[in-house]
Amino acid sequence: MSIKWLEKARENRIDKLEEDAYETKDKYMESVLGKEYGMVMHAIIPYAIGGGLDLYYYPNYCAGAVIATKELTNYKFNEPKNDQYDAYELIMITKHKIDLDSVKEGEPCENTFAYDHKSINGILNCIAPYSTQSKLNQYDTIEFPEDFEGVGGKCLIIDAFSHPLCDKSTRNKKFGLMLLMEIHRNEMEYAMQQKGRDLIEKFKATGIYPFTGINRPSVV
Repeated sequence: MSIKWLEKARENRIDKLEEDAYETKDKYMESVLGKEYGMVMHAIIPYAIGGGLDLYYYPNYCAGAVIATKELTNYKFNEPKNDQYDAYELIMITKHKIDLDSVKEGEPCENTFAYDHKSINGILNCIAPYSTQSKLNQYDTIEFPEDFEGVGGKCLIIDAFSHPLCDKSTRNKKFGLMLLMEIHRNEMEYAMQQKGRDLIEKFKATGIYPFTGINRPSVV
């Protein structure tokens, strides 16, 4: 039996595992977020070789739209890892309905889907590679340095968004979704004083959760 044949058999096996894992992920995400939108925003250079993320959309979860990643989790469902999940994908949620045509129309106006999309795209593409190096746990906060193009100075809080998927198709690993919300700086400072849970509860009580953005008064 040749080495090349064994290598090809291994590649085929991994391809099948990756295909099965992707299908498992798809089904789970739709069970949480509703049916996926029929279009995907593909990056020019794939994320796997150092390019940008493909973005996936879910218009049926809420009055707005969920924007999600699907390229962080490997087929073994063992990364990226945090204290809540053995593997997860990231989501952000805008109050605006999906309008992908507007995304291609140049500099967007505030309080539009295109404006939120540009911000979310920048945030997700910064956080995705960071998630492979550091644990991003529920109620953690993130502040981007001022010199980060497009996202400089933005503040975020993280929440575990879904109950974990745990079955044979994921090798008994826990897979879930982590929500990122852009928040006001004073809200981030409040959360950093070991009050992240309280801040999330304030957002829920005032109807802000789970939407991203600071086009609103602060809750603290």
